[in-house]
Amino acid sequence: MSYAPVQFSKEHNTEFYKTLRSRVNAYFKENNIAKTANAAMVFKTFALLALFLTPYGFLFWQELPTLAYYGLWVVMGFGMAGVGLSVMHDANHGAYSRKEWVNTLVSNVMIILGGSARNWRIQHNVLHHTYTNVTDHDEDIDPPLFALRFSPHSEYHAIHRFQHLYAWFFYGMMTLFWYLTKDYQQAFRYKKKGLIEAQGVSFGQHMFRIIFFKIIYTGLLLFLPIYFGGASWVTNVLGFLIMQFLCGLILAMIFQPAHIVPTSTFPMPNNSGVVEADWAVSQLYNTANFAPKAKLFSWYVGGLNYQVEHHLFPSICHIHYNKISKIVEQTAKDFNLPYHSYDTFAAALSEHTKMLKNLGKPNPVIA
Repeated sequence: MSYAPVQFSKEHNTEFYKTLRSRVNAYFKENNIAKTANAAMVFKTFALLALFLTPYGFLFWQELPTLAYYGLWVVMGFGMAGVGLSVMHDANHGAYSRKEWVNTLVSNVMIILGGSARNWRIQHNVLHHTYTNVTDHDEDIDPPLFALRFSPHSEYHAIHRFQHLYAWFFYGMMTLFWYLTKDYQQAFRYKKKGLIEAQGVSFGQHMFRIIFFKIIYTGLLLFLPIYFGGASWVTNVLGFLIMQFLCGLILAMIFQPAHIVPTSTFPMPNNSGVVEADWAVSQLYNTANFAPKAKLFSWYVGGLNYQVEHHLFPSICHIHYNKISKIVEQTAKDFNLPYHSYDTFAAALSEHTKMLKNLGKPNPVIA
């Protein structure tokens, strides 16, 4: 069964993206800047890898206080999320380097997250970025549990009225679920849709790679610390779960407020399979920035607080988002289009919580 994607209208506001691309390209050309990573990005890569690998090394020190071992796992959780947000993400978009082999090499830090880089590219690059907030096409708004509802077009259950309270727990389970079951479920689902074949590999090759890296990940993160580390097996298992929960929560808290907010429109295709909007304009309506002035925060989250810029230019390294954001905002104003941005991270989380509560109603009010 092949995958039949929806189409975006080519008759609505198409001049916006043409103008925007021209202006952004001019910025890089006039300043003689490459769109890919620079020295600051390379430094960040090693810094965030160190944030994960240094505490991992200390797990093998003998006779540290038990609390210290838990502290190491907590720091690893921050490092794991930072590597995913700031390093793996750019590489999987081909934004880290102009050389494909470099992007492929860097994208393999995905092993730190325990997931499949290829599945990520299909879910994130192909489905989420192309069909942002389009129900049944964007898997980011199609949660695996019926207890969560991220789209007004998804089936309603009475339990959803409380999701603004309990969703955070399930957010923390994201990478653990990814590690244990999600990659396998996605592999079979993408096989049916012909999306794995489109990546240039066979299903067998894809499954072998998933299983191979799961074994390596399990060995590095569980087997070695349990058998050669200084803490008990109970401490290591609990520490591993704490790391996973913290990483999953951080990732969800960055990605969810960018799309599941009151300003989102959740477009649906018509009977002909066409969304009545230009693709780039739909991104503006269904994406939001937050905390644009928080430099350290932006550094850690890989510039993903500039989600509007990321969705419009995913092949540009995030190190440049701050600069091009001014061009994007002005161009949106020139075309009388929205440019959603929350002043703080707390404000974005608050708006996301409001949207979860709104979606907890049978007939939510959508922008």
